[in-house]
Order: sequence, then C-alpha cells, then structure tokens
Amino acid sequence: MDLTTGAIIAAFVLLLVWRMMPTKGVKQITTADLKNYLSNTDIQFIDVRTPGEFKGNHIRQFKNIPLHQLEQKSSTLSKDKDVIVICQSGMRSNNASKVLKKLGFKSILNVKGGMSAWY
Repeated sequence: MDLTTGAIIAAFVLLLVWRMMPTKGVKQITTADLKNYLSNTDIQFIDVRTPGEFKGNHIRQFKNIPLHQLEQKSSTLSKDKDVIVICQSGMRSNNASKVLKKLGFKSILNVKGGMSAWY
C-alpha cells in the first residue's frame, strides 16, 4: 500500500468514527431510560426513520419526521422544549441530533440503539 492509499483509508476511517461519535451537548439515553420519559407530555418525541419503517413499528408517543425532512419541518417543533430522537439503530437519530443542535434546539436526547434496542 502506498502513502496516498494509506492516507485516503485513514481519512475515511476518521470520517466514519467522527460520524458515529455522540454530538456534544446531546444526552445519550438507553431505551430503559426512555420509558421514564414517555409519560411526559412536554417532551417532543421524534422518530427520524422512513414512513415505511415507522408504519411497520413505532412507539405511540413519537411523531415521524424522516431525517431528510427534519431541517425543513423543524419549524413545527419548539426549540425550548426537550426533544427525544429515535431511529432504527441510533445512527440517523445521532445525525438528527446534530441537525437540531445546529438549528438552535437546546435540549436534545438521543436514544442509543434505537428501535432495535426497544424490542
């Protein structure tokens, strides 16, 4: 392997690691923790999976806003209320948390493991 190939591989690995790292200022919670929040009507629950995934199985309190629509539909959410974000595995919801943080949301909680950990 030459130096250029090694540098490209290293950059790719760093990018993957960076994308998977939790967002600074976003609280990571487990599905067990989530159960303690579900009765709180002041929290905004957002499921960023596709409509098909959401229709197949979802938690009643969650509203479906697919990740690719989150930025344009963020105006329907309050920046001053807690937001709990979930997806299938925790990857898209982590990305959604980054989007919400960038948009000025103050209190964001990401469900680690997503719906896969909920079952």
